[in-house]
Amino acid sequence: MATKNKTLRRNLIALSLIAPFTLTFLLVFAWPTYKVIQLSFTDAPLIGAGEWVGLDNYRDLLGDRLFWIALKNNGYFLLLTIIPTTAIALAIALAVNRLKGWVQALILAVFFLPYILPVSVVTLIWAWMLDFQFGILQPVIEFFVGERVAVFRDPYWVMPMIAVVTIWWTNGFNVLLFLAGLRNIPQELYEAAALDGATPRQKFLRVTWPLLWPVTALVLTLQLILQLKLFDQVYLLSQGGPFNTSQVLLLLVYREAFQQNDGGYASAVALVLFVIIMVVSILQFQLLRIRGKR
Repeated sequence: MATKNKTLRRNLIALSLIAPFTLTFLLVFAWPTYKVIQLSFTDAPLIGAGEWVGLDNYRDLLGDRLFWIALKNNGYFLLLTIIPTTAIALAIALAVNRLKGWVQALILAVFFLPYILPVSVVTLIWAWMLDFQFGILQPVIEFFVGERVAVFRDPYWVMPMIAVVTIWWTNGFNVLLFLAGLRNIPQELYEAAALDGATPRQKFLRVTWPLLWPVTALVLTLQLILQLKLFDQVYLLSQGGPFNTSQVLLLLVYREAFQQNDGGYASAVALVLFVIIMVVSILQFQLLRIRGKR
């Protein structure tokens, strides 16, 4: 009897420990996800009930030219950001790792500072620096292309410049991840490589890069998920223009839900984006994990 009471008490303690997380997960994630799935099969407005329409929203989505434009722009943005931001973060981390003392702390703080800024401040800073008339970066653009460019109103410039803003804003966290990975590499390996006559390039390729691969895979996966959820920068800098050249999936969700009051269709787009993020991130992580085992 005493053993049963002890087991029951242990189970109750375990349940009490996991209950806060379980309830929070159900209320904040599971229930909203269920409602989005349910709403995507109706013609409901953003607030209120609607009629069941089955797969009509998904059929409309496949024939929606704006959806395919947004999906293409999301893919284009991934190409502009994932590899460049990872390479830049790695280069910065390698440089910062060579510094010592307060100099290292100061330089690291400079690179990390943009990450703690709210997106509204970040976009305001870049909108001012790239302003067509008064922007301090316009002379640089004029030097290279021969004229000033309203970058957030130009269909060829808008997505690359939003990518630049995003890399500048988010790269501090990636630098910290790489720096943590570099500090976990035993110095004895570099000393042994030096005794064998390895050059700095060989040390990087044979020691640093293989041991840093798990961190690299993590950064690439996090960047993939983060950049697929692109919304704030586009909304504040270009609002999807010009001519939908910066229209992205989350902006389409916002447009359908809050401007067109079509909650059912917006839920269908959101659910498709959720599935894309889940499938692509899992595939990428598994491929990177396989690559790391070779």
